[in-house]
Amino acid sequence: MVEIGFLTASDRARREVLARGKDAYFAVERGDDSYERTWRRLLDDERIRGIAARLDGEMIGIAHYLFHASVWYAGKCYLADLFVDADVRRRGVATAMIEWVARDAEEHGAPGLYWNTLEDAPARGLYDRVGRYHRGFVLYTYRRDAGQVPDRS
Repeated sequence: MVEIGFLTASDRARREVLARGKDAYFAVERGDDSYERTWRRLLDDERIRGIAARLDGEMIGIAHYLFHASVWYAGKCYLADLFVDADVRRRGVATAMIEWVARDAEEHGAPGLYWNTLEDAPARGLYDRVGRYHRGFVLYTYRRDAGQVPDRS
């Protein structure tokens, strides 16, 4: 049986292994300082949360999520990361973690849970079953180049 609960200080090493595994899977490179900073935020910031899924006492999955205000709703919850060890995938662990996060979000006034993933991610099968796919929505991101000054003429 899978047990899910908040991350604790003793989870640091295994959580980092799983976080690095997630990043490797998605070809994301981060420095050690990013893992350290995120770990501190997961333990110290009440809006940012981390949970672990355990099977027979071993951590096999992690999820990171955060609450934020919403213009039109009471609040929202963004599921930033969800990763399950490859050896135990397709056993309901990710589904249980999504349901756990959704319950926590609702209990904290943020009934709207959302996330994004790559278009060709294998997890899309699960996400299509448990979530609502918004066909036609396009995600844009923007980051100003720190050295670039906009032309205001």
